[in-house]
Amino acid sequence: MPLHAQAATWHVHAGQAIQDVINQAQPGDVIEIDKGVYKGPLRIDRPLTLRGLQRPTISGELQGDSIRVAAPDVTIEGLIVRDSGSSLKAQHAGIYIQPGSHRATVRHCDLTYNLFGLWIEKANDVRVEHNTITGKRDLNSAQRGNGIQLYNTDGARILNNNISFVRDALYIDVSHHAEFKGNRLHHSRYGSHYMNSYYNLWEGNDSYHNRGGLALMEVRDQVVRGNRTWGNSDHGIMLRTLQDSVIEQNIVADNERGLFIYDVEYTRIIGNLVIGNRTGVHLSAGSTRNVVQGNDFIGNREQVRYVGSRDEPWGPGPNDAAKLGNHWSNYLGWDRDGDGIGDVPYEANDLVDRLQWRYPSMKLLLGSPAVAALRLLGQQFPVLRAPSVVDPSPRMQPTHTDWSHWLEHP
Repeated sequence: MPLHAQAATWHVHAGQAIQDVINQAQPGDVIEIDKGVYKGPLRIDRPLTLRGLQRPTISGELQGDSIRVAAPDVTIEGLIVRDSGSSLKAQHAGIYIQPGSHRATVRHCDLTYNLFGLWIEKANDVRVEHNTITGKRDLNSAQRGNGIQLYNTDGARILNNNISFVRDALYIDVSHHAEFKGNRLHHSRYGSHYMNSYYNLWEGNDSYHNRGGLALMEVRDQVVRGNRTWGNSDHGIMLRTLQDSVIEQNIVADNERGLFIYDVEYTRIIGNLVIGNRTGVHLSAGSTRNVVQGNDFIGNREQVRYVGSRDEPWGPGPNDAAKLGNHWSNYLGWDRDGDGIGDVPYEANDLVDRLQWRYPSMKLLLGSPAVAALRLLGQQFPVLRAPSVVDPSPRMQPTHTDWSHWLEHP
């Protein structure tokens, strides 16, 4: 029974049916649920708060959505939500927030053994924070759903979640003005997968042990700042068909490819640490008119793999008084005046780099005097040059003082 006539609090004991209480509650009421296991699926069709006491479990019993939200201003907190159906066509989810369910909040929940953790569609100003989400681990990656799927939303806040063993931890499609902060995304296909989404902030997230850490595809006006992405079997950060964005102060370590940059224009890539990757940067498809300054490229087996028909300038422009170049750990130039800036430009795709691509075993000789002499020879004879990334003012020292930690990072 409700405790108050207005904004009442209902109490559900083990063995009771939660759906019966939902059907009796009035908009704005709070339903508190005792510890226990309760049968779903549940449908919340009015503004309510479902609050778990001592982590009760809602089981969808492998049928449909474990919980479906069909009203605005619904809050779900402190629950274990599990056992959704397994139909990708029907998009079965632990919590399905259907169109029009604006301002939904899901926090401090465990969503486990659901096809999709949360599916959020055409619902604005949704907040998802401090949840742990794992998928159906016994399925192959392609048969799983995503941890959190945003489709056609605006103003979402996805904060401090731990998501693993799903297809893509975060999948964002046609969703704008969102914030993704403090999330841990691991053991999935992509940590985060953006498509056709604008004006979003991605800050302070960790993406690791995925196939790809962060993929931004067909997007613009993004800010990607202060994230860490490491140990991914393909790329750390993929930028594909991206414009008017900022990629700054990220750590990209121990991936197959650190940054994969394809068809990127008018973007600022500033102050990142790209370290210990097999390929530091793979750059292709006319990625030009970008500002690439103040980055540290350290200990990558191949610093830059560049595919282009003419030199691509990185570092300061001709009118840039600050001369904020990038640091390259394999730079062989000198600094006679001691100003911290190399006296000769850095070229990424020199003769030695191209020979490495053709003969990978040559990497065993990279420290030898003969290879160093071959680099100098290639610089002296333009006929041996190929189009390259050129940094006219390489910095002699890195700006990230803790870079050695990331060479040893698991």
